[in-house]
Formats: sequence, C-alpha cells, structure tokens
Amino acid sequence: MEEKTLTCINCPLGCSLLAKMEHGQVVSVSGNTCRRGDVYARKELTNPTRIVTSTVFVTGKTASMVSVKTRQDIPKEKVFACMDALRNLTVKAPVQIGDVLLANVADTGIDIIATKNVE
Repeated sequence: MEEKTLTCINCPLGCSLLAKMEHGQVVSVSGNTCRRGDVYARKELTNPTRIVTSTVFVTGKTASMVSVKTRQDIPKEKVFACMDALRNLTVKAPVQIGDVLLANVADTGIDIIATKNVE
C-alpha cells in the first residue's frame, strides 16, 4: 500500500493529511478535521484541478488590464495551455464582472470570465 502526504488547502487550518492508496485509488484519508479534507485528498490524488486567475489587456478603456479567472476549476495539466491562451488575449472595453472573455479555454469547456469592471 502506497502512502501520500498532503496539506489540505480548503480552509486556513491546513491539516496534514495522510492518504493510503492501492492500485491508483485512495482507500483511506486521515488527519483531516472535516469532511472537506477527505474530499480534497481524494480529488487531488486522482483528478487534480485548479482555478486559474490572471489578467488580460484591455483597449479603449480607463484601465490597461482586467483581472480574470476560470469560471470553474480546470484539469491541472491544462493550466499552462490556459495561461498561453491568456498571454495574447486583448479585449475591448467596456468589460463587466462575469463577462465571458474567452470561451472554452484550452479545450476544457470552461470559460474565462472578468472579475472586475472596466469602463
């Protein structure tokens, strides 16, 4: 049986987790003080995902950049492809919070949305 140690990132407690794995599957998680730690360890070890936050350029505006994020978490292995797509993205003002600035980033089915208003 393989053992993996992780630090839970779901809340400020940062519990030290010990996950036991067998044949690529998590069979037990210990060290968590709540259910979220168990869920986090199982997901992180079998299907890790991340929310990506960044900024993109804006034209015709009062600000030169707007903050953005993925609407949902994306597979961890797609993070660099997502950042590559954002690197060359420029949008035209005005931009409102929640506007989709890039649909289906890196073929994930997830949109990039604005997290700030830019007039």
